[in-house]
Amino acid sequence: MKRCASSSRRRLPGYEPVDGFLNISKPPGLTSFEAVRKVRRIIREKKVGHCGTLDPMATGVLIVVFGQATKKAALLSGQDKVYRAEIRLGLATDSGDITGKIIKESPVPEISEVQAGSALKNFMGFTDQIPPMVSALKQGGRRLYALAREGVTVERSPRRIEIKSIRMIRFESPILEFRVHCSKGTYIRSLAEDIGKVLGVPATLESLVRERSGDFGIEESLPWPQVLASSRESLLARSHPLS
Repeated sequence: MKRCASSSRRRLPGYEPVDGFLNISKPPGLTSFEAVRKVRRIIREKKVGHCGTLDPMATGVLIVVFGQATKKAALLSGQDKVYRAEIRLGLATDSGDITGKIIKESPVPEISEVQAGSALKNFMGFTDQIPPMVSALKQGGRRLYALAREGVTVERSPRRIEIKSIRMIRFESPILEFRVHCSKGTYIRSLAEDIGKVLGVPATLESLVRERSGDFGIEESLPWPQVLASSRESLLARSHPLS
């Protein structure tokens, strides 16, 4: 979920170009590209993109950039992220999250809160993470998710990531909820599966909320229903100017 993506549409006559950032709270079921298309139609700006893709099942902070602000997209995409995640123990899917096809189920042994918290601490610091097959990374010129749809699995090179903090919020077996502050390029679905391996059980991502992307927090995010109800002027009034 990582690189900033952009799309374009001819600006309607009579509208001046605009530049800035929008901090949107993405709802479940909506793709990041669909969010971009809607914002683009509302503000009538040619250059619009998003920074740090969120999977359809995920919610939370989605930074939308437009106009000259798209030139800062790489910088924004490269900033740290904070997520609140729930993982389900005893279950593995082909996508690494609850939307995928179940490929393995097993009973969850008795695990204490101390054991669960200790498992999370294993991931502090720098580590090499293997990205999931269901991702936008390319191999041999093709997106991994496209290969996954065809039932093809290929070897993926590990990527260096950093977990700056990870803390358990609650553990009510089989659900383990935690908050993680991580570097760019971190796949929480892969982290969920790796946590399960430490605990000795399969695991999959149950839910995911991006609470922060760089300096943008979910507490200031614009709810999606407000985006849909906004006029061009009212939406631009909620944007952050390019500085």
